[in-house]
This record gives sequence, C-alpha cells and structure tokens, in this order.
Amino acid sequence: MEEGLSSLKQFALPVSKLASWVAAGAMVFGGVVPYIPQYRDIKRTQNAEGFSIYVCLVLLVANILRILFWFGRYFEPPLLLQSIIMIITMLVMLKLCTAVRVASELTTRRRAFTDFDLQYFWLWSRFVDYIQCVLAFTIVAAYVTYLLIDSSLFVETLGFFAVFTEAMLGTPQLYRNYENKSTEGMSITMVLMWASGDTFKTAYFILNQAPAQFWICGLLQVCVDITILFQAYYYDRYPQKPSSHTVPSTSTKAL
Repeated sequence: MEEGLSSLKQFALPVSKLASWVAAGAMVFGGVVPYIPQYRDIKRTQNAEGFSIYVCLVLLVANILRILFWFGRYFEPPLLLQSIIMIITMLVMLKLCTAVRVASELTTRRRAFTDFDLQYFWLWSRFVDYIQCVLAFTIVAAYVTYLLIDSSLFVETLGFFAVFTEAMLGTPQLYRNYENKSTEGMSITMVLMWASGDTFKTAYFILNQAPAQFWICGLLQVCVDITILFQAYYYDRYPQKPSSHTVPSTSTKAL
C-alpha cells in the first residue's frame, strides 16, 4: 500500500511541474495571441479603422508601470516576462497601424510627437514618434520610481495603477464601437481571446496569491470584455448604420 502511494506521488510530482510550466507559458505568451488575428486582418485589408490604437497606449503604459512595480515588490517571473513581450507586441501593432493609416490619408501634413499638439496626441505620422513618446514616459516614470522606491505607499500605488490601467484595456475599443455604432473591422476572435485569457489570468492571480491589485483589476477586465462582446451581438442584430464597403465582413463575422 505504501509502495503504491509512493509511486503515485512520484508520478504526480512531474505532472504537477508540467502543469505549472504550461500555466506559466500561457501567462507569458497568452496575452499576445489575441492580437494575431487583428494584425492579420489589418495586414490583409490595409484598413486599421476598426482597431483603436489607444489599446496599444493602454497596454504600453500598464506594462511599463508593472515592470517598475516589480523593482519595488517582486512577483511571479512569468508576469514580468509577459510585460516585456506585450510591450514588443504593442509596438509591432503600432508600426503596422501607423503605416496603414498614413498610406490612406489624403493630407500631406505630417504630425510629430515633438509638435506637442494635444489635439493629435497618439495620432502621429511616423512610428519613431511613438517610440520617442514611450521612451520619454519610461525615463520619467523610472526616475520617479527610483526616487520613491523605499516608500511602500508609492510602490503599492504604482502597482495599483499598473493593473488598473491594464484593466481599462478594452475601454478604448468599447468607446470606439459605441462611437461608430458598429463593431465592423474589430476582430471578434481577438475579443473572445481577451475574455478567455483574462479569465485564465485572473484565476492564475488568485491561485498563486498575487497582490490583490492584480486579481481585482482582472475581474474588472473580464467585465469590460463581456460588454464588448455584447456590443458585437447588439450591433449585429440591430444595425445602427449601413455597413462599410472598405472592410470585408469576414473581419467581424467569419473569425
């Protein structure tokens, strides 16, 4: 009997480790997967109107703050690696969206980050301007963190802002859909992956006893995802405006 229990434990240990590695891998790369269908849609149609580039802004800010939070309060390494990979992914999305948008613009006037024109903030004509903005934000945030790293109140507030900003990920897309009275051009697959990924991520936070800020904001993120999916259902069932001919319907229904 004891030998049987010992054999069972020996078998369960590697299975448990494997499950842990799979979960960690899903955390690291799972956040990137939803953007693959959206990237392909934009690349194929050469139209980025259905995707809000403010989603990229939200995720860049959130993940930069999360990395800085790690210096004040260590958390699971997979979450740190996830932030680095997500920053790279958002920059890739921005580069594509900027190229597509500029190519379709009729005006020859170019807008730059160094113009410091708030009216065109995050609507610049060159990808390098987004890089300049991200670097400027990172340097300022890192310097403030360096000065206040010994303050537990600052560190906890930094952690809250990092995950709360990420929880607001879907709100630019939510607002864009409301403004357009349509979800045309938005990848439903992307949002479904958001919802499933955020649900998994929130459960991961709870099971691994991550700081409370992580799982509370994770629940908020799931609620936003569900609201966007409801928008997709509502605008498909009760169209508010004629469908555009510039974006094929496969971008919203076939995916």
